[in-house]
Amino acid sequence: MSDNKTKKIIKTIRVDVDKCNGCRACEVICSAFHASPKYSSNNPARSRIRIIRDPLTDIYVPVYAGEYTVAECAGRDKYIINGKEYDECAFCRASCPSRDEFKEPDSGLPLKCDMCEGEDEPLCVKWCEADALIYEEREEDIDEAVEQEALEVGLDSLVSKYGLENLMDTVARMSERD
Repeated sequence: MSDNKTKKIIKTIRVDVDKCNGCRACEVICSAFHASPKYSSNNPARSRIRIIRDPLTDIYVPVYAGEYTVAECAGRDKYIINGKEYDECAFCRASCPSRDEFKEPDSGLPLKCDMCEGEDEPLCVKWCEADALIYEEREEDIDEAVEQEALEVGLDSLVSKYGLENLMDTVARMSERD
């Protein structure tokens, strides 16, 4: 049996919630970068990062979009921060059926942070004047066969939920951006 492991660079954004001031510059630049054509419009509903806000208690939590999930999670934990109660969904990075965050407003297809592919670092990190967002890279061993299988399962679930035509239209629109 051959070893199908390769090295992969894992890109992440570390969030320092104590530094976030709720300016939402990250949402603005993200939506502009992902507009078609690039920088032609600004619509925070298309942003791959959102600020969970409670300005009266000065709480701002940046959350960037992660993986799509076909079902909502079973967790309904509550968190109390500075006396204000939040439910677990507020901090979740997944696009799921139970909420509208991280979904493309026109098609309803899930959004996922792509770390501003083609840029040296995500633009939300560059534009964060408060230094609440920190870009990090690490190297990990991955199994190529498992990664391909995960891609196929993800595509199958998107096709079953949104239909092949809707998925193809979105992919075509995304490819026009370049």
